[in-house]
Formats: sequence, C-alpha cells, structure tokens
Amino acid sequence: MKKIVFTGGGTAGHVTPNLAIINEIRGGDFQIDYIGSRNGIEKELAEKAGISYHSISSGKLRRYIDFENVKDIFRVMKGCVDARRVLKKLKPDLVFSKGGFVSVPVIVAASTLKIPIYIHESDLTPGLANKISQRFATKIFTSFDETKKYLPEAKTEAIGSPIRKEILSGSRERGRKWLEFHSQLPVLLIMGGSLGARKINEAVRDNIDELTKRYQIVHLCGKNNLDESLLNKSGYKQFEYVHEELADILATTDLVITRGGSNAIFEFLALEIPMVIIPLSKAQSRGDQILNAKSFQSKGYSLTLEEEDLTKESLLEHLEMISQKEMLMKEKMRSGNQTDALQKLVDEIRAI
Repeated sequence: MKKIVFTGGGTAGHVTPNLAIINEIRGGDFQIDYIGSRNGIEKELAEKAGISYHSISSGKLRRYIDFENVKDIFRVMKGCVDARRVLKKLKPDLVFSKGGFVSVPVIVAASTLKIPIYIHESDLTPGLANKISQRFATKIFTSFDETKKYLPEAKTEAIGSPIRKEILSGSRERGRKWLEFHSQLPVLLIMGGSLGARKINEAVRDNIDELTKRYQIVHLCGKNNLDESLLNKSGYKQFEYVHEELADILATTDLVITRGGSNAIFEFLALEIPMVIIPLSKAQSRGDQILNAKSFQSKGYSLTLEEEDLTKESLLEHLEMISQKEMLMKEKMRSGNQTDALQKLVDEIRAI
C-alpha cells in the first residue's frame, strides 16, 4: 500500500485542491494522511472528509516586520520537529503540498528524511511558503504558464489547476428548480470568497433594484453577511455558503462576479462561465489575485474591476460589457487548450 501525506492550509484555497486529489485516489492501494495546523481550516475540512489528520505547531510567514516573527521562528522550528516525528511514524512514499505557512515545516522535515516532495502552486507568482519550499521539492506543478519563470526550470511543469470533479456534474434544471428561478432572465452569481467581501456585497445590494431587472441573482455573501431586508426580494437569493447545491447552481449560472483566487477562477474557466474578477487589493494581499485577474483578462476569459474602482456605476458598466462579450469569452475558454490537471496529478502520484 502506497502512503501519501498531504499538507497545506491557512485558507480553503490551500485545502480544496488537495481534497480533489484525495477523492480520486482514496481507497484501494493508498493510505492517506494529512498534516496541518492545530486550529486551521485544513483541520476542519480534512476531518469532515474523514481523512486521518495530524496536528503540528506552525507560525505565520509575514512579509513585514513584526515582533511576532521572532516567536514564529520557534513555532516553525517546533513544527519541523513535530512533522518529522509524524513522518517517521507514517513512512510515506510521497509528501504533496498545496502551500500555506503550515506546509513549510512538513516539507523541511520530509527533506531531512529523503521523502519525495511534490508541490502545486496555484497563483501566478509563488507565495512565500512555496518560495521557501521550492528548493526541497522533487517536482513543482503550477496553474499558470507564467509562473514557471519564478521557479527552477528543470523540475517545474505548468498543468493548470486541479478541478473538483463534483462541480462538473451539476444540472441546470435542478439548479433553476432549487433556486425557484425562471428561464427568461440570465443568472448572475456573486462569490466574494469563503468569508464574503464587504465592498462587493455593498455594491451589489446598492444596485439590487437595477440588477434584478436584468438578472436573477445568486449571492454567496459569506458568514454573517445576510441582509435580512432582502430575504424576500424577487429574483435575489442570498446564502452565507452552499455545499451540495453548488454544482447545480454553477450549472445554471450565466455570468459570475468573483474574487481572483486561482482555484475559483480556474473552476469557472472549466465551466466556461464569463467572469468579472474583482481581485483583493494590494492593501489586503500580496497582489497575487491582481496578477491572476490580469492573466485571465489577457486571454479573453474575463474582465477585471479593481476594488478601488468598484462603485454602483462601474459594476453595472462591467456587467454590461461582459454581457456583450459573453459568446466571445465562451469561445476563448473553449479553445484555451486546458489540460486535465487533476488527472495529471493523480497519474504522477500513482507513478511514485
């Protein structure tokens, strides 16, 4: 039986691709374990999926000066010791990482034990964790072709993003029925990330009367972000989040407003849904979503609206532009030569 250890966390974007791979290989001749932080989202998601989970100490990798950085050096060192102890017990054939600060101690520990290490980088430029980890990796896979120039050429391959198979199996008919939508107006999906996006939520709700004249709206607004005054608004359905219904909602979606997280936009690409991407600003992030959005726009898959430029008027303008370009965008997506990244990674793991 082959033993595979997965790691990655801090955000859902570092976990869901791992779960997509795990769902393809679990059972049969694979023993699967997950190493993550004690309180991160990866612990909740892995345990919910029934995966054997091992907690380690972890610090946060900051790009700015902070006294906590000193404490976190010791947390990371302890994390290396914790991870080495777990790996010596499990004796895996491979460690697979999706990044995030918790992955660094695991990768360092695996390298000291001569365990092969595979890394997948989602964003156009590598995050700090993967910048540190790249030197220890056996192979590195990327979502964007442009990312290869930032990583060791000899061991890096651009393959796209591993897409969850379940999102490809939705039913437009079931989605419309569940949402109680009709077929006379297109469906607009708004997703601001797992926690929602306050400014996007506000721009949508400030425009709600005008928007519902043109679209039927599904608004995934994030935890504690429901607007009770709009619960009975015709043509507008809001949810904190959805689970099993997501595939059917995506199947009935015609246009989407989204953040610029790599996993999300590659899923919309696979489903051929034209996008208005509103990336996190540099004040809120390292700017990776801005680069992701620019890459997709340059390929004709989306339009970009910077958060600093987001107003009631600019939101309507971009939706009008994307409606005019919808068929061209779908054609660009269809002819984009996207590879099956999930199957590629499964094949690479099976070859260990």
